[in-house]
Amino acid sequence: MRFNSSQRFYPETRMRRMRANDFSRRLMRENVLTTNDLIYPVFILDGENRREPVASMPGVERMSIDLLVREARELVSLGIPAMALFPVTPSERKSLLAEESYNPDGLAQRATKAIKDAFPELGIITDVALDPFTTHGLDGIIDDEGYVLNDRTVDTLIRQALSHAEAGADVVAPSDMMDGRIGGIREELEDQGFVNTRIMAYSAKYASAYYGPFRDAVGSAGNLGKGNKFTFQMDPGNSDEALHEVALDLAEGADMVMVKPGMPYLDIVRRVKDEFGVPTFIYQVSGEYAMHMAAGQQGWIDADACLFEALVGMKRAGADGILTYFAKQAARLIHNQ
Repeated sequence: MRFNSSQRFYPETRMRRMRANDFSRRLMRENVLTTNDLIYPVFILDGENRREPVASMPGVERMSIDLLVREARELVSLGIPAMALFPVTPSERKSLLAEESYNPDGLAQRATKAIKDAFPELGIITDVALDPFTTHGLDGIIDDEGYVLNDRTVDTLIRQALSHAEAGADVVAPSDMMDGRIGGIREELEDQGFVNTRIMAYSAKYASAYYGPFRDAVGSAGNLGKGNKFTFQMDPGNSDEALHEVALDLAEGADMVMVKPGMPYLDIVRRVKDEFGVPTFIYQVSGEYAMHMAAGQQGWIDADACLFEALVGMKRAGADGILTYFAKQAARLIHNQ
């Protein structure tokens, strides 16, 4: 007979009994955060020995490739398995057709080569999207009315993803939300022999207000202006649609799927994990980071305790891994424990 909790009664059952000591709390803990759950996003600058603070993300810096290689050494020492790269494209290299996105000597491509040469064991995840490379800040090629052209954009995304694989990327991560891009990228990677290059699909990426500091960091906020991404990113009110998006990406060859943002969308993570049982990731985005940091700096919250609780909550919701700007801080907390 299946166990029914209603068959347990007080005082024979005291739920606090197992909470009484540290050892028993540890023994019955259902979800544990480890360094294996962490992915560290970084912003790449051109030049050498350059670092710039991101004003809206205290503690986060844009860094040149040589400094990122040093950063990679620290990640390896902390046991963090992967780094996600986001280039800051100079304005003179942005264009309507985003040609810089697939330049073999572009920032993301050069950074990938440099880090993989120095630390081949560190996973490199590259962002496949055009917003850092377009003059208008949208994630694709637009028509005369400013509408993002899906299939024309996918053609460029395929070229971008292939250039990342050729540079040595372990995982390409399309974050653009164009229809059909996963299938196109998978077919090209297979045709060119990159059969083990994984695809992490941003399958349920919402048109969120939490992305503002990220756009500041990569320099696309000014280009986007008062524009929006409602025609391709998901409506925050939708949940069933996310499952449809995930199903399509898996059918097209995605190895992993992503829900973005993080804490406001934990219900989506749970539904995706329950429905598909595939590697499911979540992005604790820049706005979440900025709010957490601001509250911590004001002394309104215990920053370390709240950070840990937030990340464990993402694990509890079903996430197999978490992209977070807190990755190094979390790893140090884990080691100290």
